[in-house]
Amino acid sequence: MTDKPSSLSDSASLSSTDDIYANSAGEQLSGQFTFDSAVARVFPDMIKRSVPGYAETVAMSGVIAGEYARDNTNLYDLGCSLGAVTLAMRHGVKAKNCKILGVDNSTAMIEQAGHYLALDEGGVDVELSCADITKLNIENASVVALNYVLQFISKEQRLNLLSNIAQGLNTGGALILSEKICFSDDEQALQDKLHLDFKRANGYSELEIAQKRSAIENVLVPETEADHMARLKEAGFSRVIRWYQCFNFVSYLAIK
Repeated sequence: MTDKPSSLSDSASLSSTDDIYANSAGEQLSGQFTFDSAVARVFPDMIKRSVPGYAETVAMSGVIAGEYARDNTNLYDLGCSLGAVTLAMRHGVKAKNCKILGVDNSTAMIEQAGHYLALDEGGVDVELSCADITKLNIENASVVALNYVLQFISKEQRLNLLSNIAQGLNTGGALILSEKICFSDDEQALQDKLHLDFKRANGYSELEIAQKRSAIENVLVPETEADHMARLKEAGFSRVIRWYQCFNFVSYLAIK
């Protein structure tokens, strides 16, 4: 009998090792980083070794969902990738008659998320769909998760996306927004060094680090905390707090 992972964060051992950038003939080295089948194959290992605090962010997304989910409402995991936060919310929700909608624009990610969902025994209804989150209609929502996704959306679309989320949230509803952020020059150098040290400690070589940086440049575009705070307020959120930070990765809780 195969043991079922308690969450996607615990299932990195079930995925392949991230070796995409291990040599100069890597699958994606001819162009920019994309969330294709090659990334989906290694994603749990990749994000665990690349994003400090990722497991804590996923787990606490479930805790936050448990606090803010209300009976007869929808919860959204936007840019759900393989569904780690979807599953965390599924097990954190205590409200009745809720539905979780996991949405991602990568077919490969949604297909793999479906496999993980099939292994899960949570009682909350989950619907996965492949769609563009910038064109999604958010309805009757009590919780929305947008974890490490906004940084991949063009700056021109970010306010519209957040405004659409705010409009679809019920009063008192919560947005979980996790991002890589940038700092003033002095702090930026230190945070970059600590992040690189984190990757090295997790077994990435200098070649892998350099080649992924080249592939992801201009694809992942971080902003300052001040930028995020101002935009969230403009989008219609009444209160915003930074509830978590590990090096240059942070998570905010925005309440409508």
